Amino acid sequence: METSKRNHLEVRDNNGEYRPATEQEILAAAEKVINSKYRRGARISGPKDSKTLFQQKLVFRDNEVFAVLFLDGRHRVMEYKEMFHGTINSASVHPRIILQRALQLNAAAVIVAHNHPSGDPEPSHQDIDITKRLKEVLKLVDVNLLDHLIIGSVDIVSLAERGHL
Repeated sequence: METSKRNHLEVRDNNGEYRPATEQEILAAAEKVINSKYRRGARISGPKDSKTLFQQKLVFRDNEVFAVLFLDGRHRVMEYKEMFHGTINSASVHPRIILQRALQLNAAAVIVAHNHPSGDPEPSHQDIDITKRLKEVLKLVDVNLLDHLIIGSVDIVSLAERGHL
């Protein structure tokens, strides 16, 4: 007996029958997996972990989203928060708001990231400037800015790896 190849994911409907999953259902399932993997208390053990998290969260966004991962002293996740939403090519970022949330959570470190809907992760001068401002502001209260990631459609640029931190 020959089995047919399936080129799609399936979900079970309310009657127990399997049917092809919609794009929305696939993305919702992926979101559940991401959220469980990076739940509160999960350890970020290196740059690969944070790159994976932010890429999965931000890569398909049509507008710029600036997100922050707040970490405790052992680099465990306290909170992932999308803090600023913008247009297709910019988002206004307010370091004061990030600082306030870091203090509320008693965070020891943060990793920030934003997407470039154009797909090109090359940092702009504004990206580098906000990174420097954030580092200075957070440093005043002993919160360490570990990285600023820029998420493109395929690649990710780490400003820490480029020497901007």
